[in-house]
Amino acid sequence: MAGGDASPTPEFKDEIVELGRRGDRSVGQVAKDFDLTETAVRDWVRQAQVDAGERDGLTSSEREELAALRRENRRLREDVDILKRATAFFATETR
Repeated sequence: MAGGDASPTPEFKDEIVELGRRGDRSVGQVAKDFDLTETAVRDWVRQAQVDAGERDGLTSSEREELAALRRENRRLREDVDILKRATAFFATETR
C-alpha cells in the first residue's frame, strides 16, 4: 500500500475503518501504522458512518448512482448536440 501506488481493496479499507472506529488508536496513529494519509483514513471512516446511517451524507451506492447519472447526462447532451448540428446541416442542404 505504501506510497498510494494502488487502490486499496474493499477488505483493506474495511479493516482500516474498523481500527479507526474502535478507538484504541487514533485515526492518525492508524494512518501512520499503515503508511496512509490521515485524510484518507478520516474520509473512509466518515463514509462508513454515512453508509451505516450514523451520519448525514450520500451513501456509497448513492455516490455511485450520482456518478453514473452524471456520465449518462453528459453522453445525452453530446448526443443532442450532434443531432442539432445534423438537423442544421440537413436543413441547409434541402433548401
